[in-house]
Amino acid sequence: MSAPGAHLQADGLSWQAAAAHIVRDVSLHAAQGEFVGLLGPNGSGKSTLLRMVYRVLRPAGGRVRVAGRDVWQAGARESARAMAVLAQEGGGAFDLCVRDMVLMGRTPHQSPFARDSDEDLRIAAEALERTDTAHLVERMFSTLSGGEKQRVLMARALAQQAPLLILDEPTNHLDVRHQFALMQLVRRLGLTTLAALHDLQLAAHYCDRLYLLQDGALVAQGTPAQVLTAKHIARVYGVRASVTPSAHSGKPVIEYLPDDLR
Repeated sequence: MSAPGAHLQADGLSWQAAAAHIVRDVSLHAAQGEFVGLLGPNGSGKSTLLRMVYRVLRPAGGRVRVAGRDVWQAGARESARAMAVLAQEGGGAFDLCVRDMVLMGRTPHQSPFARDSDEDLRIAAEALERTDTAHLVERMFSTLSGGEKQRVLMARALAQQAPLLILDEPTNHLDVRHQFALMQLVRRLGLTTLAALHDLQLAAHYCDRLYLLQDGALVAQGTPAQVLTAKHIARVYGVRASVTPSAHSGKPVIEYLPDDLR
């Protein structure tokens, strides 16, 4: 089901609302097949940055290339074949059954007004199985819980079969088991992935590299061990933490320290 990953390169991205700079001269990249996490507190510019990558917001400065192609020089259909997006607000306006919601991911590969083919149905069914949502196929999307909706929207992104995945808080609304299942699935797919994440521990365990934002600017980048330090966490999140390597994986384990433990 998965396609080879595509290299993502964003250079000098900036965006502002009125006089406020939301994103300031941010550059990042994700190599083919790499899982890259974008971190930062609420209001740090993560979602705005992602919206510039997936062509919702035109940058005030800088550019985004996927497989060497400027995304703003590509048409909507070409862009949809190149990248699949799981946005925080996706799907809310549609009152479709789950099967039809996932089949929407096949639209970039179809001719105008074409009916869903047997291949489209097979790909959608596989995406539903992979996201543990096949049992919801006849349900109306609007009747699902928040976590179920999130997994169905992930199935739609997978059905798109794009080489680049853009995920904005993909584990939002998910219980612990489905958080792990989704992150493991992304790793197994081997697609190039850029994901905005709130959970630092999930980012530490699953991401190859991380970018840390504060007030719209990059303050750290590198491996999870390089970025998720006690110093960086205190500076950006205003929380004391102890960070130690896991005895099982060697990856950072973060223990937050309440103020009364000072």
